[in-house]
Amino acid sequence: MRLSNAIGAGLILGALHGAAQAGSVTPTFTTGTVTSHTESTTTVTESIRQTEFMTGSSYTVSGTNISWDGPPLPGANYAQTVPGQAFQFTETHLGPGESTYTEIDRTTTITSVTDSVSVFTQ
Repeated sequence: MRLSNAIGAGLILGALHGAAQAGSVTPTFTTGTVTSHTESTTTVTESIRQTEFMTGSSYTVSGTNISWDGPPLPGANYAQTVPGQAFQFTETHLGPGESTYTEIDRTTTITSVTDSVSVFTQ
């Protein structure tokens, strides 16, 4: 009999314990506001060095009131078509090697600002 009394008491206590945990929770606030302000600054410094090379050669002739015999080549005999008149003459000869070199140094600063407001109610 003692075992059955102990089991009965355990069942009663277990039922009471479970009923006590089943209660609801009610928040203690009704409304609220959260504000946030964030600022960040990023600085990027770049150094760019670029070298371009030519593996062949280039020869360019341009102008007005200019004539020559044969193909336009370095060392060709160029002359004024009408002597004494206005003329313009440009001759460019580029051989193999470094053709251009570019050097760029720059700093960029980026500033970001974020403001936010959160409003909540029950």
